[in-house]
Amino acid sequence: MKQIEIHGATKSSTILIGECLKNLSNYIPSQDVVLITDKTVSEYYQKDFPKFRTITIGTGEHIKTLDTAGLIYQELLTMDAQRSTFIVGIGGGIVCDLTGFVASTFLRGVRFGFVSSTLLSQVDASVGGKNGVNFKGFKNMVGVFNQPEFVICDLDLLKTLPEKELLCGFAEVVKHALIEDRDLFTFIENNAAKALALDHVVLERFVHDSVVIKSSVVNRDEKEKGERRKLNFGHTFGHAIEKTTGIPHGEAVSLGMVLAASLSVRKQLLSEEEFHRITRLLKNLKLPTVLEYDKREVMDALKKDKKREGDLIHFVLINGIGKSVIAEISIQELTRMIESH
Repeated sequence: MKQIEIHGATKSSTILIGECLKNLSNYIPSQDVVLITDKTVSEYYQKDFPKFRTITIGTGEHIKTLDTAGLIYQELLTMDAQRSTFIVGIGGGIVCDLTGFVASTFLRGVRFGFVSSTLLSQVDASVGGKNGVNFKGFKNMVGVFNQPEFVICDLDLLKTLPEKELLCGFAEVVKHALIEDRDLFTFIENNAAKALALDHVVLERFVHDSVVIKSSVVNRDEKEKGERRKLNFGHTFGHAIEKTTGIPHGEAVSLGMVLAASLSVRKQLLSEEEFHRITRLLKNLKLPTVLEYDKREVMDALKKDKKREGDLIHFVLINGIGKSVIAEISIQELTRMIESH
């Protein structure tokens, strides 16, 4: 097991890579506990849960809403949950986001932790202290910054993931490599087939290095005032494509990274050769690099991006593989970029 610390403004978070769901009780600092999970995780793994009260929610991005948060609040009230209650989210990014949001706002905040069950949440969603819900179809429009006390990344839980879910995680691992770690990018290139075959050593490196990259950025900029924006590489276009097409998050981020890399080439920050390395790797990981979509709808969604300030968006470009820069790009330039693809 490997352990990484994230130091937030109000508290720290311990990321436990390679720890097991079966050992969860060792990390819970209370006997007054409520577990939150979803139907799929419950079906596979409830037998390994510690014997605490459990709230089970549905699955899918469409349930990550204030309405679902409201249903959880009601369940907590019915259970007579107190400020001493400790909440644990066991699941993927949606469960972790909802759990963190509910725990941070119920009774003005109770303690919480996560057991992350998907590759996407292990390398990204459960790490860094962002908790939130979607609002009227727009991703994470309502939320808080608050660190979980711990995140258990149980690699054995990845064995029951559908391939599409696994690929979503690969997209975020590639993102981390592109913005900050050229060596990790080369490792992914050399081990794409092993990753698809769920090789334990390869997946552990993917999770560990991604958490190291994300945690180091978060430690320097917890609330996304500057450098943490680098973690949004591929997400400006990606979120807009995801909203308008309904494709999975990782697939949308893959497409967003291709567009952002293409813009980096136009800005003479990235060579054509490195651009082709990026698209080749995404294809080798079974991620999309092209898609037909309604360009007007995508631009309408992009204009509502949280990173927008007036006619400008804080946009992440890559200055070669392994280095990233934040630039203010106009809506008009991004529109031309979309129209040319």
